[in-house]
Amino acid sequence: MEAIPPNKGYIISSFPNLVDSSDFKSDFAWGAATSAYQIEGAASEGGRGPCIWDIFCQKHPDAIVNGDNGNNGTEAYYKYKEDVQMIKKMGVNSYRFSISWSRILPGGKLNKGINKEGVDYYNNLINELISNGITPYITLFHWDTPEALEEEYMGFLNEKIIYDFMSYAGFCFLEFGDRVKNWITINEPQAYASNGYASGTYAPGRGKKNGVGNPGTEPYIVGHNLLLSHAAIVDLYRQRFQESQGGKIGITLNTYFFRAT
Repeated sequence: MEAIPPNKGYIISSFPNLVDSSDFKSDFAWGAATSAYQIEGAASEGGRGPCIWDIFCQKHPDAIVNGDNGNNGTEAYYKYKEDVQMIKKMGVNSYRFSISWSRILPGGKLNKGINKEGVDYYNNLINELISNGITPYITLFHWDTPEALEEEYMGFLNEKIIYDFMSYAGFCFLEFGDRVKNWITINEPQAYASNGYASGTYAPGRGKKNGVGNPGTEPYIVGHNLLLSHAAIVDLYRQRFQESQGGKIGITLNTYFFRAT
């Protein structure tokens, strides 16, 4: 499907006259989306700490096609200006990207230190988007739990992560919220819990495939802590930031299509 500028009457399909951008309201958000681990690269550069996907790809190189990993990605960490120009050329007016928690907080926690170079990267990306007329949408967590928290208390298997997640989110609201007005707490919590802790096909690789953990209970514990984190962060934003910053906050959920036969 071709990305279509909202103010032009191009056809949004290979089927002429089926649907046109003029069929949508003028404030419809035409966008593109990415996740930090998939595109940024610079996995051990710029002060970034490891996340669970770094470790997962090292331990299970067969888990990804061709043994690929996110060490280099598409080098978005270095090519963000080029990427923004590509987005602009596509004609979309919104860009959803995720922040690498461990690029900002290498140790996973505020008291373990803030990585200024990582903060600068996201500030520069946000400013570049806005200066090119593209609205930033930020996802706070796209499955890349800091490895430091995984090692300390097993990440989302422990409710302690709710408080560390809140601290990280609050820092992002303070640092970027003057310009970012669209926030997503978590990307697809069901996919993270089931694939990371039941099947074991995603990081941290717990579950049936690798014979680690308990696939009958762990996905539910993780799902519970993800939803508690979401609720806590939404409440934090609404109580302390929303009035002054004027933004919105929500969650991204994955859905499945079923058809009766």
